[in-house]
Amino acid sequence: MIPIREFAGQYVAVFGLGRTGLATVRALQAGGAKVHAWDDNPVARERATEQGFDLVDINKRDWQQYSALVLSPGIPYRYPEPHRLVQMARMVGVEVIGDMELFARAVNAMPEHSRPKIIGVTGTNGKSTTTSLIGHVLKKAGKDVRVGGNIGIGVLDMAPLHANAVYVLELSSYQLDLCESLKCDVAVLLNVTPDHLERHGGMQGYINAKTRIFDNQSEKDLAVIGMDTMPTQILMAKMAAKRHQRCVGVSSTYALGRGVSAVHGRLFDSQSGRAMMIGDLSKIQTLPGAHNHQNAAAAYAACRGVGVDATVIMEAMATFPGLAHRQEVVGKVGGVTFVNDSKATNGQAAVQALKSYPKVYWIGGGVAKSDGLADVRPFYGHITKAYLIGEAQKQFSRELSDDVPHMNCGTLKRAVAEAMHDAANSGDEDPIVLLSPACASFDQFKDFEARGDEFKELVHGLMSDTERLRATV
Repeated sequence: MIPIREFAGQYVAVFGLGRTGLATVRALQAGGAKVHAWDDNPVARERATEQGFDLVDINKRDWQQYSALVLSPGIPYRYPEPHRLVQMARMVGVEVIGDMELFARAVNAMPEHSRPKIIGVTGTNGKSTTTSLIGHVLKKAGKDVRVGGNIGIGVLDMAPLHANAVYVLELSSYQLDLCESLKCDVAVLLNVTPDHLERHGGMQGYINAKTRIFDNQSEKDLAVIGMDTMPTQILMAKMAAKRHQRCVGVSSTYALGRGVSAVHGRLFDSQSGRAMMIGDLSKIQTLPGAHNHQNAAAAYAACRGVGVDATVIMEAMATFPGLAHRQEVVGKVGGVTFVNDSKATNGQAAVQALKSYPKVYWIGGGVAKSDGLADVRPFYGHITKAYLIGEAQKQFSRELSDDVPHMNCGTLKRAVAEAMHDAANSGDEDPIVLLSPACASFDQFKDFEARGDEFKELVHGLMSDTERLRATV
């Protein structure tokens, strides 16, 4: 835990008692603050109470006593309209911040020579893989590394701060919106495509939130910017011209004259102006596809930025175990391979998986984003048949129309069964059933992890059924 001492002896309101909220309560209390914690969701309150937390309904308190409101990232801060408690805090001059801001202030309060290194990673897609990959490489390189933030454990639940540590933080746009003081030694922005626009007032607001990761950097710091989306290309040009910090472009689409490129799976470092081949990413089974090659290029640039040798980086990447719910191969049933990509909560993310396989039996649906299947449409040719679930099934059925054979399955259980039947009887060589929903999950599941876990359970059930059938023959 990282104790937060800034508010020692003062009253602080914490609203939202998920993973990050509970970590915030613990950190503030450890630093001597008087914490009033609350959540509008009775299930979250019950869970917090069971864990020993004392709750106070901050809706009924005098807000002039509070020094700050610490808001969980999932609660509306600006758009589509501020939550009523945010409005209440603003009315009485109480600052509204997030857990990442508390972390940043704790770091900034330390003498400069005692501060840990901070590597921040954001982007619409790929940030979890890139964050985990950087952490894996640094651990293999012998660094005292801690990985968390929007992935794994909350930032304030991480081990205490000290000079030799490296904190590798996945940062969502929601977290960045609530953070003013974070200074990253290495800041990574992978890509920007439309997502969460309702929470940021449109595309420009979303871009502004993402690019806050570069705020507070100095000429000693490194910005790693993916060059495969137009907004990030424009940003790179602007930042490179200002020369406020060192900038390195990374790409799996272009062979960069200066930067880090993954060309046909081969990783090249041309930061010096001369391209050197570093290794072959296509041999790493846990990093399939061009999108993962860009993630690897970004991880390489970040790790080089904190002094890790190129050879050490490639050796470590070769042992990367991959992430659950990100193109995770669950297993084979009767020759049919099942791939869990439940983390694909928008069309652009689903495209990355579809691009990795020439033909799939695709399971999609849930709560659709505003652009539906617009990003997926150019890759309809990769879909042999679609099996649609959740709220989006009717919309997706209209979008697929006569272009892609499809059926409305409603539930994931039925979709898995139908896809298994069709793939097993297709006569295809090595058929693949891919769950890559292009949708949020909260119509039928708590989160994308729960959706992916159910998919894996269903596949494991099919595997058990197959084993039982073999045993009776």
